[in-house]
Amino acid sequence: MPYRTDGTASDAAVRVLLITSRENKRWVIPKGNPSSGYEPHAAAAIEADEEAGVRGLVCPTPLGSYRYRKRQRNGASLMVDVDVFPLAVNRELDHWKEQSQRERRWVSLNDAADMVEEPDLADLIRSFGPSEFKAATKRLGVIAATQSRISPMFAWFQRLLPKQGNFFDQFEAHAVTIVSAADAMARLVADDGAAADHIREVIEREHDADNITREVLKTVRETFLTPFDRGAITALIGAMDDTIDEMQAAVQAMDLYEIRTFEQEMKDMAAIIVDAARLTAEAMPLLRDVGGNGQRLHELTERIVRMESQADEIHNAGLKRMFKQYAGNDTIRFMVAREVFKHLERVVDAFEDVANEIDGIVIDHA
Repeated sequence: MPYRTDGTASDAAVRVLLITSRENKRWVIPKGNPSSGYEPHAAAAIEADEEAGVRGLVCPTPLGSYRYRKRQRNGASLMVDVDVFPLAVNRELDHWKEQSQRERRWVSLNDAADMVEEPDLADLIRSFGPSEFKAATKRLGVIAATQSRISPMFAWFQRLLPKQGNFFDQFEAHAVTIVSAADAMARLVADDGAAADHIREVIEREHDADNITREVLKTVRETFLTPFDRGAITALIGAMDDTIDEMQAAVQAMDLYEIRTFEQEMKDMAAIIVDAARLTAEAMPLLRDVGGNGQRLHELTERIVRMESQADEIHNAGLKRMFKQYAGNDTIRFMVAREVFKHLERVVDAFEDVANEIDGIVIDHA
């Protein structure tokens, strides 16, 4: 499922690329039979290139699956199971293999869900972005709602209380920097020829995140009433800051060793990082109403934990393959690759920590 976001705001709209099928011209996502010798997500990326003319990093952890009935060449109509892998598009081709056979169109999540015929696919598309939960970000918190009904005779007391901190805005701003840094690192790993710029952007985004983190810690000290326990606030922003700190360490290692060509397993882990950052950004506005959004928050954190588990498997498989290939005749190359794998694994681990902190807030307040 090729996707992109309109801008970098935490509530930026997500768009999905749909294409028409070759025979009956209905709207579908790029898909095909598994290619021999390729992992499922890699095969999905090939289909997206050939059918839709888009390239990017595809997350190895599927968003989910759906089933539909497909008519075979022999006339039989059989049920087919399809795994859906999110593909963060970073390049859209002007010419591609099936250009003359299909139409492609970028549409919103809701429009895409309405355009496809398969109900389960429509549900997957709707679940991908935060659009249906934006209303939650506009709701008043319990304290604000209570204050609005305070009698004028007690207004003098209200004015004596310190102002509430804008923690939610700060969480969301930090999430934006995480997404931007993850995208920049993904472009570096995809090797589009502008490594220095991508490395610099990750470092700059990390500095921006540090400034936000300091503001959060300052606000915690100065604020009388906080939406969550102070320890939960500092733990969450600390875990979020760890993700971008680890991204900075990763790109600095890549720069130090002048790595410009990356193993497929490294690209797969970078794709997981991009999707984990997106899920984190979706979760932040939902914290404004934990009680109302507890189920969705749990879905997001569960997905991040599942991706971390798969990243461990990819890390181990990639490291083992590199050991067999280079440990005997190119030890330095193996050691450099091991260093990069280590940093990528730490980034994903940091996102799991973020998920755990969110789960803790949900348990305490939902």
